[in-house]
Amino acid sequence: MARRGSTLTTWSRWLRCTTPAARGWSTERRRRYANDLGSELTLVGVSARSNRQKADQDPATWMPMEAVHCRYLGEWVITKKRWGLSVDEAERAALFRYAAECPDVTLAYEPAA
Repeated sequence: MARRGSTLTTWSRWLRCTTPAARGWSTERRRRYANDLGSELTLVGVSARSNRQKADQDPATWMPMEAVHCRYLGEWVITKKRWGLSVDEAERAALFRYAAECPDVTLAYEPAA
């Protein structure tokens, strides 16, 4: 359930929109992003092996084990929406492909300050 002031979206609605990338962010906004503790999804405990495997890859080139695909995608999309981050075409295609495994998912998020 979404908290007051949060925004709800569906996979398909989000995947069809684009938002500006972080290239134009101020130093202060970059600092807030790097230190974001405003969402319980910001820090997720994973093994060192998984962290090394993923590195800086997006869902177009890396996905965790299948059992957690829907959770991972939801957290990925919420972070992108929360911070107004864009996706490239390969990432968008992968998100559409994997989202098909997660029918009727509604994402709740609060835009970052």
